Amino acid sequence: MKRIIAATAAAAVVLASAGTGTLAWALTRNDDSHLPEISAYTGGQLTRVGPFLYCNVLDLNDCETPQTQGELRANERDAVQLSVPSAIASAPWRLVLVYEDPDNATISTFRPDTRLAVTIPSVDPQRGRLTGVAVQLLTLVTDGTDEIREVPHAEWSIRVVWANGEQSG
Repeated sequence: MKRIIAATAAAAVVLASAGTGTLAWALTRNDDSHLPEISAYTGGQLTRVGPFLYCNVLDLNDCETPQTQGELRANERDAVQLSVPSAIASAPWRLVLVYEDPDNATISTFRPDTRLAVTIPSVDPQRGRLTGVAVQLLTLVTDGTDEIREVPHAEWSIRVVWANGEQSG
């Protein structure tokens, strides 16, 4: 009985995630720009970037791979202001922050309709300089062992280059 309840709950989670992802995809597919963009601002400069990868949430083999990557020049004084459009924020999304030691990346996940912007310090006291930012839209999938896991079906990427000309990461 417990297996049936667990399987039913897992199926409901997968269907809810797929529905949310489909909504985000449907909201953006008829846009003139075709795919949503994120923006980041620091130290008087702004970058807007389209996705690095963007897959159909219902068929993860149907992907566009423009491999677009934004770039920001950072300094230790100014934080990075990241903004995502409602087409991304209306779905569960993940923020990945990469630092000088890539093993110290941090991951934050936001529920639908809870965040359109995030302030990111350019230097973390424990992790060092920020070297990259990624935004991901998530889909729940089952693997061969029937385990449910999150997989990004879309990702936006921004490389952080330090003002002294040294690129971290």
